[in-house]
Amino acid sequence: MTADPVSQAAPPLADGLFGRSADGELHLRGGVHRATGRIVFPFPEGGEEAGYDSLPLPRRGTLWSFTIQRFPPVAPPYAVDISGGFTPFALGYVELDGPVIVETRLLADSFDDLRIGTPAELALETLVLLDRGPVTSFAFRVPAA
Repeated sequence: MTADPVSQAAPPLADGLFGRSADGELHLRGGVHRATGRIVFPFPEGGEEAGYDSLPLPRRGTLWSFTIQRFPPVAPPYAVDISGGFTPFALGYVELDGPVIVETRLLADSFDDLRIGTPAELALETLVLLDRGPVTSFAFRVPAA
């Protein structure tokens, strides 16, 4: 049996962010509103969660839109450790196969590999937050062109 990559690494960025499918595969955890069928990500918290059922989101999707972040995020609320210098990164929206579009960091060997319509797959990423230390988050990997 393979070790759980989230429990082996830093704690998740948010409780309930990840789930496991029946076959044990890691996925993002969305929610489906019981009354309307509307699908959301992330799964709602607090009193709002009572109206939702948990929904495992697909691990694969299609790059819907993207941009390159060439300056450090504003802190707060994005207090990440850039003491070793800032490296530009890609942000985008990935349309998951069917239910929802997710805003995400994008992982690619080169920014030139990013093209709208390119397939993308869920990946784990460790971020270092100034107020919490390392946390496990998600990103979507785009294959090399």
